[in-house]
Amino acid sequence: MTSDTMLCRIAESLFWLGRYVERADDTARILDAYLHRLLEDPWSDEDAACRSLHAILGVAAEDGKHCDMDSVLDRLAFDSTSSGSIDGALRLARENALSSREVVSTEMWECLNSTWHQLAEQRITARRTGPHSYLGLVRQRAALFFGLADSTMSRDDGWRFVLLGRSLERVDMTARLLAVRVLAAVHAPDWPTLLSASGADEAFMRIHGASGDPVGVAEFLLLDRGFPRSVLHALTTAEECLVELGSPAATPAPWGRPDPARLPIGRMRTRLEYLDPRELAAATGGFPGLPGLLRDLQEACSDTAHAVAERFFPYDGPVEWSVEWSMEGV
Repeated sequence: MTSDTMLCRIAESLFWLGRYVERADDTARILDAYLHRLLEDPWSDEDAACRSLHAILGVAAEDGKHCDMDSVLDRLAFDSTSSGSIDGALRLARENALSSREVVSTEMWECLNSTWHQLAEQRITARRTGPHSYLGLVRQRAALFFGLADSTMSRDDGWRFVLLGRSLERVDMTARLLAVRVLAAVHAPDWPTLLSASGADEAFMRIHGASGDPVGVAEFLLLDRGFPRSVLHALTTAEECLVELGSPAATPAPWGRPDPARLPIGRMRTRLEYLDPRELAAATGGFPGLPGLLRDLQEACSDTAHAVAERFFPYDGPVEWSVEWSMEGV
């Protein structure tokens, strides 16, 4: 991409548009999976499950205070001031779509705009009858939005920035989910809940059956080339977008200088491509290298986001999670 084809501010808006819609979708999936888990098992520890949600999404739970689903929903779903909540992410997605209105298709804009205006009514319903209709609306509209992007946008730089943002956010969120499970924390989600939160339960069952084998789940979410929400698939898509956006690595210099944007995710993609699936016995705590791998995945996404910002929209830095997430203490 060059400055002759797209303004930097539009490129940045499209990149964060893809990230914010994906963030809202993933957060809704995670919350919905946890809610179903609590409803199906009335004896489960609500406080532990809610603290697990906070750990996954990088929001510190209040110490010394009981954590329940109402407080979780207030912070992770209904808080329009936080970029890490569903409301906040969709508000920012709408603002970015408005900023790039000349590139975003009318149907994409109408999808986001109508969704935003329906959220207020859905919040009232959620507080009265439960959040499932609210979370269902978010998931459906996120799927509709990306479907409209695929069907109404030309395969140009604008579409690539949306896809790049979505792919990086997807890698980050899947790494968060797996990290909490792999560390075997007291409040970690079980494997069926993790599959459901990743939108992978039905796809996994078609291939592996209903066994729910931990190693098989970890392998599927990390290494499956055919599942669009797997880490390897998302990394490959992000790297392809950077090549098509005209990164220097597409036409390497004689001295072989690597592209700072492609380098972090390219390394991680290669690392996963040649990872022996047997090493994913880590999922049951037998492989000490997996937590480090998941941490490296998040760092690679962060490094690529910074490099993309410096190359394609250098007038400002990239937007980040308001609270940094760490695997320590989970």
